[in-house]
Amino acid sequence: MLDRLRIVLIGTSHPGNIGGAARAMRNMGLDDLALVTPRCDPQDREAYSRASGANAIVESASVFESLESAVEACTLVVGASARSRTLPWPMITPRALAESLPESLAQPSSRVALVFGREDTGLTNAELQRCHRHVHIPTNPEFSSLNLAAAVQVIAYECRQAFLAHEEITAQATDPETAQPFGVAWDNPPATHADMERFFDHLEKTLIALEFHDPDNPRQLMARLRRLFMRAHLDSMEMNILRGILGTIDKRLR
Repeated sequence: MLDRLRIVLIGTSHPGNIGGAARAMRNMGLDDLALVTPRCDPQDREAYSRASGANAIVESASVFESLESAVEACTLVVGASARSRTLPWPMITPRALAESLPESLAQPSSRVALVFGREDTGLTNAELQRCHRHVHIPTNPEFSSLNLAAAVQVIAYECRQAFLAHEEITAQATDPETAQPFGVAWDNPPATHADMERFFDHLEKTLIALEFHDPDNPRQLMARLRRLFMRAHLDSMEMNILRGILGTIDKRLR
């Protein structure tokens, strides 16, 4: 499970935070680090100093020009957010997120991205709207600011604890003396983030053609539809059905 978790850092301004995040990941058994438009040199000496032996993660970190490219193959994208939003979004704690991972990663093709924003401003509203869920670390409200690497450490720790618990449950389930039926495998893999973005682009164009959506006066329509479909966590067949419906509407409009 931990092999299919990607830590994504957006716009990191201090190389020490990249190294600190790498160390936190290595402590908890994660190794996939992605950097989106870093505002510092990821290979700076300070990054290696703070990594304290997790140099391989710093060296192998992938660099991307956009969040979309960093998470396009992921089937669940979770954004870390400390701020309340004008448009509420599904919000969970690190523990609840970690406990949901075995189900989210049940399919071999499933991958999860955990996205962290800039040290000074966090994630933008547009970036958060590209996440299925938001995770919030319940800190002391009188002193809630967390260092980036510390935030990564907290969430990575919870993910590791969930992984260890899942391993124990799986071991018990495969023991002939204690095995019990446990549901059924889902019939289709989840839609990837890239699939979702293509769907939202298609949906917006069709709604404009129907004159249901006015891009000059959007009234948060697309943001609310994003929230709806992200919350549903579509699989690939459901995505194909929706794209087919939109395609049929497009043909009738023409």
